[in-house]
Amino acid sequence: MYDGNERLPRKIRFLPFVFGGLTGVSIALVVIAFVLVQRNTDGRAESLLQTGSIYTASTGASIDDDRRNAIVVATEHVAPAVVSITASYTRRTRPVYDIWFNRYYPGRERTLAELGSGVIVDKRGYVFTNYHVIANAERLQVTLSDGKTYAGTLVGSAPSYDLALIKIDGDDFPTAPLGNSDDLLVGEWAIAIGSPFGFSLLDTQPTVTVGVISANHRDIKQEEDSQQIFNDMIQTDAAINPGNSGGPLVNSRGQVIGINTLIFSPTAGTYAGNVGMGFAIPINRAKRVMEEIVQYGRVRDVWLGMSATDINAETQAALNLPSASGVLVQSIEQGGPAEKAGLKVGDQIIAINGVALETRFQANRVIFGSGVGDVLEMKINRKDKLLDVKITLEERPSDI
Repeated sequence: MYDGNERLPRKIRFLPFVFGGLTGVSIALVVIAFVLVQRNTDGRAESLLQTGSIYTASTGASIDDDRRNAIVVATEHVAPAVVSITASYTRRTRPVYDIWFNRYYPGRERTLAELGSGVIVDKRGYVFTNYHVIANAERLQVTLSDGKTYAGTLVGSAPSYDLALIKIDGDDFPTAPLGNSDDLLVGEWAIAIGSPFGFSLLDTQPTVTVGVISANHRDIKQEEDSQQIFNDMIQTDAAINPGNSGGPLVNSRGQVIGINTLIFSPTAGTYAGNVGMGFAIPINRAKRVMEEIVQYGRVRDVWLGMSATDINAETQAALNLPSASGVLVQSIEQGGPAEKAGLKVGDQIIAINGVALETRFQANRVIFGSGVGDVLEMKINRKDKLLDVKITLEERPSDI
């Protein structure tokens, strides 16, 4: 046993120096390797930054690839077809301080304008927009996203749908592909594209906002005392600002699924704020309107040839009806679709196209958007017998 006084053998005395040298060499090699790897990595990163193509280690995909998501691609498909619309009109103003002087003072004319958006849906130059954008127009100017400006001609409008169709001269315009608004999913991406605030932004590039489909088949009134009801609308939280009216609502496939129309706002005024409740007209309805306008120059009013009323408890008791739901046929017009289908006064209509009815408002909502030639399938109660009746809608006669 070594007691600390004995002299170590020669080989053992040199072992610490050998181990120390080997350790030093190993550390030096590790440091050199680290420096070389770091220098190589920095060089590669600098090279990739210069080419704009950085890759992730896990997937090998570039950040550029990640940036070009579905929203970017969809926007690139549709944005070139989005236009700004200026609807100009003239108003004569008179001073109000002297009614006698006004008789001889001609006043002066002022040119005013409504600003909105639109979307080209046909390469021949057909443009969709809202009716309220062009309602007062004497002159229409359509500006494309590339800055080119065209005079617009109103082909036709459908005030009850708040839709209008404008034509600009040309035959090779960029167009937006139209989707199917009947298969929308609540929660899927929704992209609103338009020209908010007109030319206040000092260029013609459209603005893009993103949200989701918040709800389908909304029936709304823009104001509490308004008589107009917007039926069967698409609701989205994509920001729709003043000037966006008439622009497209787009899905992640780059297809137009609606025409942006109105918003709910907490404040009044032209530049009221957006609270994430915007509404768009379903594109399938707009396509029908376009077909009608192009073919007939107008949207033909449909005709049922009957009138109906709500059923209350008194009516139910008086007629011995099984329930107070549905609507009651009050009158049948001679030679009309209802008479041809076999409906009679006193029939209780309890469902249309498979939708159970509670009120006349519901019945109108189911029929809303139907066109001439469409068939309504009604389930009626006639003296405690359930019958199925099919009514083919016709165009309303001009004298009715």
